Amino acid sequence: MKIGISACLLGEKCRYDGAGNKDDFVVNQLASYFELIPYCPEAIIFGTPRESIRLVDVDGKIRVISNKLQKDVTKELADISENLALKAFDDHLCGFIFKSKSPSCGVERVKLYQNNASNICEKKATGLFAKAVQQKQPFLPIEEEGRLNDPWLKENFLMQIFAYRDLDAFLQSEPTMHSLIEFHTSYKYLIYAKSTEFYKSLGVIVANKDKKAFASLLQEYKESFLTAIALKGDKNKTYNVLLHIYGYFKKELSKEEKEHILSSCNEYKEGIIPLIAVVKLLNLYVKKLDQSYLKKQKFLNPYPKELALRSDLKAYK
Repeated sequence: MKIGISACLLGEKCRYDGAGNKDDFVVNQLASYFELIPYCPEAIIFGTPRESIRLVDVDGKIRVISNKLQKDVTKELADISENLALKAFDDHLCGFIFKSKSPSCGVERVKLYQNNASNICEKKATGLFAKAVQQKQPFLPIEEEGRLNDPWLKENFLMQIFAYRDLDAFLQSEPTMHSLIEFHTSYKYLIYAKSTEFYKSLGVIVANKDKKAFASLLQEYKESFLTAIALKGDKNKTYNVLLHIYGYFKKELSKEEKEHILSSCNEYKEGIIPLIAVVKLLNLYVKKLDQSYLKKQKFLNPYPKELALRSDLKAYK
């Protein structure tokens, strides 16, 4: 599974000042699960070290200007960004982590200067390369490395990447209507934890009451599914999913077991225990009671447990 990475985050000395910007989470954790593909449009065309650049609003158009020589290098950076965005598409990535604040790689809140001779700026632009990747692959999971310090954003992003990979593998498997139903069923509760509206609308798509051609149906499902998994889950919806799962086997439990599960769910909702504590408890009963339907639910096991994303109390809001 491949993830695109701004090369400086891997420690490559490709910044304008000849330094790297190694990110510990990317290098020490993600490298164990993904093939990390580096990209740096600026280093390719300007070399390293090089003059720094900035985004400038010139008569309502965003231009890329070198800071010392005041040279307009918009075309050079735009062209290489377009070429690398095509490469990223051909590389079959499942996600991308960009360097924040970069005129080429920043996803949001990049400084946009008001004119070439002023230090007045607003943090409202997107880097040229990041924008080109988004235009080529609007559903690709993307984040900036700085935002991944937030456990909630990190958990949602990694969940999105694994779901994106699963859908891609499914679409490459010569799917049938039966396999679409199976795939959708496995993601029902994960989608529910993100959006009850998409939970319902995806079910309507799969039901296919209008008897649409299968190829058209798949495309509609793909776009709706990828839109849904890009949404951020929240604590209340996740709590409701926990109760739904518990409802599948509550009749087979003793009074004490029921009280233990429900108290654990409430403690999660109140921020006393992390989600993983409740999920491990539910997985125990799913296995013990041989709940075949629940065993297939991606919500219970959305990514490798070693990532420990659900162990942080702050992973859900």
